[in-house]
Amino acid sequence: MDFIPWLIAAYLALCAIAYFGNRFFMYFPNATRTAPAEAGLAGVAEIEIEAADGTKLVGWYAPAQEGKPTILYFHGNAANAANRAPKIARMMESGFGVFYINNRGYGGSGGSPSEANNVADAIAAYDRLSGLGVPAESVVTFGESLGSGQAVRLAAERHVSAVVLESPLTSTVDVGRSVYFWLPLSLLIADTYNVERYIGAVTVPLLILHGEQDAVVPVEMGRRIYRAANEPKQIVTFPAGGHNDLLHHGAWEEMRDFLLALTR
Repeated sequence: MDFIPWLIAAYLALCAIAYFGNRFFMYFPNATRTAPAEAGLAGVAEIEIEAADGTKLVGWYAPAQEGKPTILYFHGNAANAANRAPKIARMMESGFGVFYINNRGYGGSGGSPSEANNVADAIAAYDRLSGLGVPAESVVTFGESLGSGQAVRLAAERHVSAVVLESPLTSTVDVGRSVYFWLPLSLLIADTYNVERYIGAVTVPLLILHGEQDAVVPVEMGRRIYRAANEPKQIVTFPAGGHNDLLHHGAWEEMRDFLLALTR
């Protein structure tokens, strides 16, 4: 039985690694600052935003055509704005405005990401968009994967016209439990992004898009968020869709039609 103390020590060491290093395993930023034109996007301006604590953030902004909403875009846990250029281009082709915010550490934005920082910066981006003359009733908050946490928290604190969530997670704790079920993750993870908890504060139209083959954030998480949400709400799942490929399975067309219906 002499091995039991060693097992306990090893388990506690793993808990310590999870506690002090969970952000290292959660965020995978690409810090490269790329101009929109370099990513093939004409008519998109790069805008700097000063966060409440003075951190400089980098956003991309394309104005909407008359009568069309502006999509306030919150990204997932990896890459940067340049990697989303094809999706942004599709949004612009339909006349929608886009305001994409690079979270801290991503795409030239300063600082380091955390849930508290990202939520505060989402509000700063919303306020900057308002300062650009975009009214609240024309703002749609859109979050993909981890960015769904920002989109929902913003919609719970500021007026927007609609919320769209792509591959949303119920919480990072739930995602982690699917692999590290033997760790007390609810005690170890600081940035929980509990979408399932906050979705009840959202009262505007909601659209959820989720791939049924998603191996990162299981589709059942999208369904749980849908069940917890208020009406009016829609959920569209894609039988062959994974986590990062919904653009190729018709997700944009579903989102476009949802947003156009709001303006009729």
